[in-house]
Amino acid sequence: MLESMAGLYSDYTARTILLGAVSLGIVSGVVGSYAVIRKQSLVGDVMSHAALPGIVLAFIIMGAKEQLPIFIGAALSAVLAVLLINLVTNNSRIKTDSAMGIALSVFFALGLVLLTYVQRMPDANQAGLDKFLFGQAEALVEKDVLIIGLTGFFAILIVGLFWKEFKLLCFDPDFGGTMGFSMKFLDVLITAVIVSAIVIGLQTVGVVLMSSMLIAPAVAARQWTGSMGSMVILAALIATVSGITGVAFSAGFENVPTGPAVIICVSLIAFFSILFSPNGFLTLKFRDAKNMRKIKKNYVLMALYDLGLEHADLGYAHSERLLILGSKKGFNVRKSLLELENAGYVERAGDGNWRLTQSGIREVTDISPMEKVHESTSV
Repeated sequence: MLESMAGLYSDYTARTILLGAVSLGIVSGVVGSYAVIRKQSLVGDVMSHAALPGIVLAFIIMGAKEQLPIFIGAALSAVLAVLLINLVTNNSRIKTDSAMGIALSVFFALGLVLLTYVQRMPDANQAGLDKFLFGQAEALVEKDVLIIGLTGFFAILIVGLFWKEFKLLCFDPDFGGTMGFSMKFLDVLITAVIVSAIVIGLQTVGVVLMSSMLIAPAVAARQWTGSMGSMVILAALIATVSGITGVAFSAGFENVPTGPAVIICVSLIAFFSILFSPNGFLTLKFRDAKNMRKIKKNYVLMALYDLGLEHADLGYAHSERLLILGSKKGFNVRKSLLELENAGYVERAGDGNWRLTQSGIREVTDISPMEKVHESTSV
């Protein structure tokens, strides 16, 4: 594996793509964390799609596919979309999510119309402009990587300089306002940082997939930690690993585009995290099922114990049917008894009768009063 990575880095084209993907991954992970924490994931999707008409208009004005003018055009178009969303929501009865959906579709449709118009122009310079839809990392050159790196560096620098202020904006903007911070300025600043991250990723993963690159690493990292600092670092690491893996996968197989390969890698990590992280869906389901089994077994132990107290003999045998009558519908008493028998807490005493062993009596006495109340009301 290390040898293949070394060979990948020794090739000029592969090295350029790799550096571009890594730079984009770091910036996307850091900046995307704020979009996720502020519940503005759809904003990133809107801005990435809204960048398309800016890209095409920049080409029409400049007459060439110069990266810097295209980046500027994409950024202005994305910012315009956000401004229009705010204008509509503040001056009409349209909700934010509806305004975002309208802006996304309108700007993206406008971009496709302009792209179709440009492609019909008798100008060879427009060739490959449609690659901004899904990205063309293979076309990256050193100048492109330098622009991505510098833009990403300044974006991360701003995040570092305004770390505490951005945390206030994300978690308690009202308190931040009482401390004298301008929340509107911080909101504009963090939006500008998100726009810069989207713009530098357009050539690598494209306007359609850039929102995934921005959001998926942060979503994955959020499943593993509750700390903002740890989340930002972990999201950047996940995005970087996904970038490296996607580039390696694209280089190892023919006709596999780099941008989509990177998105597939980061999406798989996000999907795995959602399912198997400490707070993941399947992990919580397994934990809940385990706790419920424990509650049911404790209920059976306490029921045998209480019945034993009534007969002044903790080892007194009771029928399984009596335990079933005292439980809720759907509670498999037999399964709990068999599990307790395997653990050595109960034993059979004739046909259909069960009693506590000495280990079972000790286990009941170790159950806390709060657990007893919870378990008695749960089954």
